[in-house]
Amino acid sequence: MNYRRFGRTGWQVSEVGYGMWGMGGWKGSDDEESLRSLQRAIDLGCNFFDTAWAYGNGYSEKLFNNIARANPGQQLYVATKIPPKNFKWPSKREFNLDDCYPPDHIEKYVHKSLENLGVSTIDLIQFHTWEDSWVEDDRWAKKMDELKSQGLITAVGISINRWEPWNGVQGVQSGWVDAVQVIYNIFDQNPEDELLPACEENDVAVISRVPFDEGTLTGNLTLDSQWPEGDWRNSYFVPENLRSSVEHAEALRPFVPEGMSMADMALRFIMNDPTISTIIPGMRKLRHVESNMGCSDAGPLPKDLHTALKTHRWDREPTDWSQ
Repeated sequence: MNYRRFGRTGWQVSEVGYGMWGMGGWKGSDDEESLRSLQRAIDLGCNFFDTAWAYGNGYSEKLFNNIARANPGQQLYVATKIPPKNFKWPSKREFNLDDCYPPDHIEKYVHKSLENLGVSTIDLIQFHTWEDSWVEDDRWAKKMDELKSQGLITAVGISINRWEPWNGVQGVQSGWVDAVQVIYNIFDQNPEDELLPACEENDVAVISRVPFDEGTLTGNLTLDSQWPEGDWRNSYFVPENLRSSVEHAEALRPFVPEGMSMADMALRFIMNDPTISTIIPGMRKLRHVESNMGCSDAGPLPKDLHTALKTHRWDREPTDWSQ
């Protein structure tokens, strides 16, 4: 495992981290399997774990608590997220701070997460939704400074809406944000336009989420793909999106080198950008952990392959089904 500096925090974090949404809120999750997978990731050098109160109403956070207690003395960084007060994802332009993150709500959920995680200090607390207009209302920043002074949190982050990387630039430039979580992958390269340069200039860490485009970039998606009843992907991969996603993935197949999977290629593509601090693929199974963690040892893609894949940028606009 290779490690990267996590912005101005100075932490050295594994360049492949662990996204814990699936094991907290998806259908078909098995706790024993989840804990085995988490332990295997730690054994392979992973030290960055991303969760949220919303992942199973704290369930994912409690799983981290279990695995952290099983590894005393290990430096494991945990990032979690405060849900918006109105419990609406994604945020919308008309939402204000009182709709989503009034100071008392922030404090309430920081304490909930502290209890679930079993820690005295949360390494990174993130706003699970974000609007750049909230920079103008500094009550959230003052509350975060207060929680820092109490030793309850160390760093502050924002998680940016799907396909809206521009909607975080002001947050980065405000000086109040230590980390940004954004969708960045072979298709979603638009963070490179404004957000990543702003993060580099302000020494803000970047967490790359959705590296496989919700499964499209694993190469396993087909027009007949189905998910268990209640799985959120049924509402995301509506016929329009499923068809287009499969078409875009198929266009990548000729570029996958022999002996490499499309998923491996997708992860290693992200590693080519030095601005990225860590990548957080969602993992529930041992084989996925071992494959994804192994990508760090393999390193970034060869320059010619990376350049060829850059032409597969796919700019999309948020819509009813994009969540």
